[in-house]
This record gives sequence, C-alpha cells and structure tokens, in this order.
Amino acid sequence: MPTQTLIRSKLPQVGTTIFTVMSQLAQEHQAINLSQGFPDFDPDPKLLTFVTEAMQKGFNQYAPMAGLPLLRERIAEKTAALYGAEVHPMDEITVVSGASEALFNAIMALVEPGDEVIIFEPAYDLYTPAIQLAQGKVVPISLNATDYSIPWAEVAQKLTPKTKLLILNTPHNPTGSILQQTDFEQLTALLVNHSAWVLSDEVYEHIIFDGHQHQSVLRYPALRERSLVVSSFGKTYHTTGWKIGYCIAPPALTAEFRKVHQFNTFSTPTPLQHALAAFLPFREAYLELSAFYQERRDFFAQLLAQTPFRLLPCQGTYFQLASYGHLSQEPDTVYARRLTQEIGVASIPVSVFYTDQVDNKVIRFCFAKKYETMERAVERLVQHQAKLAS
Repeated sequence: MPTQTLIRSKLPQVGTTIFTVMSQLAQEHQAINLSQGFPDFDPDPKLLTFVTEAMQKGFNQYAPMAGLPLLRERIAEKTAALYGAEVHPMDEITVVSGASEALFNAIMALVEPGDEVIIFEPAYDLYTPAIQLAQGKVVPISLNATDYSIPWAEVAQKLTPKTKLLILNTPHNPTGSILQQTDFEQLTALLVNHSAWVLSDEVYEHIIFDGHQHQSVLRYPALRERSLVVSSFGKTYHTTGWKIGYCIAPPALTAEFRKVHQFNTFSTPTPLQHALAAFLPFREAYLELSAFYQERRDFFAQLLAQTPFRLLPCQGTYFQLASYGHLSQEPDTVYARRLTQEIGVASIPVSVFYTDQVDNKVIRFCFAKKYETMERAVERLVQHQAKLAS
C-alpha cells in the first residue's frame, strides 16, 4: 500500500471558531445563548412574504455573478441617500454570500506573499486566518484600553512601504466602539503619501447609539477611492442565516474582488436577492434599527446592574462587554465556559479576538434577543451570585 501523505495544515494554529464552540456548549448544557451574534426573533413578515413570492414566481436558478441588477440599483440609491456617495450599481457593487465572504474575497484579491496588513485588536476572528492564507503578514495594533479607540500615533509608526491593506471595523465587534470624523481625518492624512488600500467592515452600520452618526468610509472621497466597504443584510434585517452581504468599491478594486468571488461562491441565492430588492424601499426598517437596539442595550444594562459585572461603554453593534476581573482571576476562556456549564448563560471570551490572546478579564454578551430571553439569562446570573453570597 502507498504511504499516506502527511497533511500539512495551512492554518496550524486555527481550530473551530469560538462562536461554534460556545454555541455548541450552550446547546449541550441547555444554556441561554448570549454568545453568538444572532437574534432570537423573526424578521419583518413582509420580507418573508417577498421571499415566498420570489420562489413561487420561479426565481430559483442562478443569479448574475455580481448580484441581481435591481438589488444593486437599490443599494446604490440607499448609499447615495445615507452617505452622499454616488456609486455605480453595475461596476462598484457586488452582492455576496455573507459579509464574511466579502472580507475573505477582498483580502485574497489584494494581499500578496509578504504584504503587511494592519488590523486593530480585539479583531473579528476572520481577518488573521484570511491574511495568513494569502501569505501576508498580520500587523496587529491594540486599541486603547480605556475606550477602544485607535492609537493613531502607533498606526503612523507601523505604516510602512510594505503595508498593503488596513482593516477598519466600525461599529466595532466585539467592543461596541465607533469611529468618529476625527479618526477618518487622521487616517486620510496618514495615507496621503501611501499606497495602502483600506478594507472597511461596516456590517453594523445601522446599529449605532446615543445620537451618533455612522461615519462610513463612503463619506470621505479621498478614502473611498482606495477602499472596499462591506455591509450585511443579515445584521440589518435580522436574517443572519441568509448570509447575504455586499461590497462597494471603485471599479478597479471591484474587478479584482469579483475575480475571487466568481470562484468562491459565484452567486448568492436568487429568491433572497429578489426579496431584498423588494424590501429595501421600506427605509424605516434600517432607519429605525438604532432605536430598536438601543432600547435592548439599555434594558440589558439595567438588568445587568443587578449583577457585580462592570459594563464597558457600548456605542454600537448588539454586543455588551462586561469586565469580571474583580470577581475572578480565571482566564476568560475558562470563565466563559464555567458560566455556560454551571450557570447556564453562554458568552464569548474577548481574548480570542487577539493574536496573542490578551486576557483583560472581559466577556461579550449579545443582546439581539427577546426581552424575556435577556431576563431569563440575567435571572440565572443573579441567582448564582446570591448562592455565592449566602
């Protein structure tokens, strides 16, 4: 018999994603899942009706590789209305099978062996593996510990002729921080004499709180001409399981992006695209989303006030960070597992969002949940604390 060939992993340090691990653990222990970022409530009934109608009308075969033309046209209209950016629906918008695919496509299209890519940590866990698969070099910069803002002086130091790409994320997962106009002004100044591209992960663009305005890269012409901007219908319309997103980029970048997309997923489910095209004119669905989630953020924070957790500021997304270092010195991965197994509430340890596993004793809860779900979760936390105190 021939000798079996040894498999050499391209990602030797990568295991199963923490979101899968914690959701599976929650299921095993019948815990309330506040870990993985998905709602436990249904999307708008009109949207579901549009999907059914599209299927019944026979829109069940391949969609155009770049996306349904009508959907791209309506994305362009929305982009102009929100950010004042005129984008060409045929040459600058690509519909993809989830924002994760868009991020992966962008990194694979642009990053070559040896290229440096700046990321800001804690960072969404897709960035680093994708950069490694492209044989690029990850250049991590830790966000400021007090408010998770970007340390621009350090960015200036680490921006080199080898920097091919800089990845932004606002509103930021997992911290809930947001970028302000001054951040984009500083970035613009830094890139004046630099050739680096920008990948802007803006999947929570419609979930931003306390009267703040989402500062999309698309608002800044000097950045827009060198940027790929990623958005998510799943986050906006409570349909994370549909896995539909889109990427906006100048024509030359879009052309390279589509070269990867066409050999990745090629196209995205047709009836879902028809449904989204029909639903996009109902602008209140995304214009009222910030208020919808701010109510949940505030409700969840009031509930957690009954616990000894120390809550960190949340300016966007549907995630709430909680510090527990004054309660336990357990590693956050151990602490999160124990909360799931013993108390029945699943969270995400934030150290997994750092390349070197920085452990600040912080966990992440998702509040994209029904009010009763949050109440039951916090009730378990309060009951556990009462037992410890007795």
